[in-house]
Amino acid sequence: MTAHAKKISLLVLFVALIAGLRFSGLADSLTLENLQRNREALLSWVEGHRTLSFIVYILVYIAVVAFSLPGGAVMTLAGGYLFGTVPAVLCVVVGATCGAVLSFLSARYLIGSRVQERYAAQLARFNSEMDRNGGRYLLTLRLIPLFPFFLVNFLSGLTRVSLGLFTWTTAVGIIPGTAAFAFAGHQLESVKNVGDILSPRVLLALGILAAFTLLPALWSRIRKKP
Repeated sequence: MTAHAKKISLLVLFVALIAGLRFSGLADSLTLENLQRNREALLSWVEGHRTLSFIVYILVYIAVVAFSLPGGAVMTLAGGYLFGTVPAVLCVVVGATCGAVLSFLSARYLIGSRVQERYAAQLARFNSEMDRNGGRYLLTLRLIPLFPFFLVNFLSGLTRVSLGLFTWTTAVGIIPGTAAFAFAGHQLESVKNVGDILSPRVLLALGILAAFTLLPALWSRIRKKP
């Protein structure tokens, strides 16, 4: 089997695994309703197995992100409720970053390298811009939780962005949004909808932070125009 055929087979297997997990009903259990219904039982188990609960939580979060399963926001709410804001933020940053890295590496190995080779001429200008300001762009995308997390992971794997750059921008960029959801977990009983946590005030604050991150790159482009 050639290297290309091997990658195609792995890609088909990876897609089939994601589809199987999505249709298995496992992801459907990560809902706000289920969390609120079982919150007391979960809290009781966590209090009796503190260290193990952190490990299980991080591993589940890695799987959710790596396989692009829905439920990340609910997981963060659960972390805030079960562990407290600061421990939850630390756990989510570790779990989400590790999961994102696995997704990023999968996309790069299975598709990204071939895309870069086949469309090198067409991507030359894009790659040049990413070499200069890729960190700012990625950090901006992470700061604004409206951008689909799994899509940023996948598309980043198709670029020439380094693994180190992708990792630190993910870890740092998700902290503000994660903190907002983890803090909301303290009032889990009163949360009616996950989307309500991203209030206009929260989105405005994250947008301003992202704008300051992106400003140097935009100013550089403006100065270069005649």
